[in-house]
Amino acid sequence: MNLLVADLLRSRITAAGAGPLITYYDVAAGERTELSAITVGNWVAKTANLLTWDLAVAPGDAVRLPLARTHPGHWMTAVWQLAVWQVGAYVDLTSTPAAADVLVSGPDWQPYVGDAADVLACSLHPFATGLGTGLPASVTDVDLAVRAQPDSYSPSPVSGSAPAWVDDERRLTQAELAELDGSDQRRLLVPGEPWATARDGIVAALIGGGSLVVVRGGDADEIAHIATGERVSPPDGGSSATTPADGHG
Repeated sequence: MNLLVADLLRSRITAAGAGPLITYYDVAAGERTELSAITVGNWVAKTANLLTWDLAVAPGDAVRLPLARTHPGHWMTAVWQLAVWQVGAYVDLTSTPAAADVLVSGPDWQPYVGDAADVLACSLHPFATGLGTGLPASVTDVDLAVRAQPDSYSPSPVSGSAPAWVDDERRLTQAELAELDGSDQRRLLVPGEPWATARDGIVAALIGGGSLVVVRGGDADEIAHIATGERVSPPDGGSSATTPADGHG
């Protein structure tokens, strides 16, 4: 049986767990965060436990993820996408979403209060320190809630025919997600549209065994400087992600 994308993370941890999987830059904030496959896997396991045990998300359920619109490519966005797929639920990014009990946003949680039974807000701080005081009772601080979860998650089998990603233009099953093209290279990704960012980012990296350098913001010179330091090629005008010219990765 072919492995699904969330299963591939466990394989990656076994094969090269200590190596970097996501290196995230926010140029304006001066932020660089590097996460190994083991660290990503730990966050995914904790988030999957939160979804399953605290939020009662079941296979086939929708999880609204405006976080993927406001912060595509962020390492926390990738964690949430993988955790949703791990529990057999699907990412709902439709403009007229199906009824969903769970909605996950960035620190801009205010517009979403009342849109779902459970609104979860991510601080997106590089050390996931939380949003601090002042959240209403209807909004959960993701950083604090996830840290309280167990470090391991025992997944139940997920059907390949179960939905994984739904937006206004496409509907992909778990199996179709795992059949996309992968890359075994270390690649630079400039985030853009949510689906293309997920496809060319964490999905391609796990399918092919590669890794990501995600750069948010910055002009061409700043991106080129990061690319040189990380030993990857800067993106060209026609692609959001490129493979390294010298084969390193």
